[in-house]
Amino acid sequence: MTLDGLALAHRRARSVGLGGARPFSGAAEVVGWFGALQSQDYQPAKWAVAQRLGPGVTDADLDRAFDDGVILRTHVLRPTWHFVARADLRWLLELTAPRVHALNAYAYRRGELDSALLCRTTDLIADAVAGGNHLTRTEIATLLARHGVIAEGFRLGYILIHAELERVICSGVLRGKQHTYALFEERAPQAASLEREAALAELVRRFFTSHGPATAKDLAWWSSLTRADIATGLSLAGQALESTDVDGVTYWSAPGDDPAPAPSPSVRLLQAYDEYIVGYRQSKHLLDLGGLTAAAPDRPALPNGVILVDTQVAGRWKRTVRADAVKLEAVLYRPFGAAESAALQAAADELGMFLGVRAVVSAKLLGAHS
Repeated sequence: MTLDGLALAHRRARSVGLGGARPFSGAAEVVGWFGALQSQDYQPAKWAVAQRLGPGVTDADLDRAFDDGVILRTHVLRPTWHFVARADLRWLLELTAPRVHALNAYAYRRGELDSALLCRTTDLIADAVAGGNHLTRTEIATLLARHGVIAEGFRLGYILIHAELERVICSGVLRGKQHTYALFEERAPQAASLEREAALAELVRRFFTSHGPATAKDLAWWSSLTRADIATGLSLAGQALESTDVDGVTYWSAPGDDPAPAPSPSVRLLQAYDEYIVGYRQSKHLLDLGGLTAAAPDRPALPNGVILVDTQVAGRWKRTVRADAVKLEAVLYRPFGAAESAALQAAADELGMFLGVRAVVSAKLLGAHS
């Protein structure tokens, strides 16, 4: 580990809301801090929000925030789901939807979804969900079939993504465990537009404030923006951001003194799509300065969850939720001392409180037999 790398990692952990107290007042403030927070898997994504809010927040609390439209879920930035604060939904989509459409072009062709058909299906869906008539994916497929449109699996997915990117639909209320789609204008009627340059400046500022220190290549991955757009955004952001060069690489972040490291050891149970994990491409190595992940011989391509000790990946975990307990199976990439083991149990207990059940931990060293 280099001192510079570790200092960057400590500062980054603070920025993403994991390295010390950050006074977020609710789910919308957490999501708005990032601009958008990846929510490819809805259940773990709620846990990522809760970890930034601290003890006392429950899974049911976040379901209510979602049903109330405090945070919404749609495809934005990249061809994947993100949580977005209601106030940010319009300008973010206006800025990034053209880029996501371009990334989806092959999929549209593969599904034989030309512009005329996509416009027709979007109009049909808009009419169907108007008036608060939130519909499930299956109900939308049935609706389209009645109008002679084959909409199943992969093809249905991209029909729905297109309608989301066109700011026609977004997430509706949960119906049990099923997700629904709702009319955009009914869920986010007051969401503001921004002029393109203002939107660029705002997205660039938010990324480097919430993810920094990070690089322009990290932002290009995260946002799908072109390098030219990022350069424009950096220029427009002005003194809201500062840069530092480490080993020939330029890192951007919000101005300010380096924070004091959080008490150590601190253990976090991150879901695999947490912004601390997926928000980076060029500088992702800062999560693993000791090379533990690279040395793990049987690691999955994307683990169910990541065990973070202070700022560094130290293992993986998966959870099994039962009626009375959450079972947490931890695979450690190195031996844990007594303090780290206690911190792991405390992190599991926090997850248990979030889910409303007790937490049971079983941990083993990678490569050790059960």
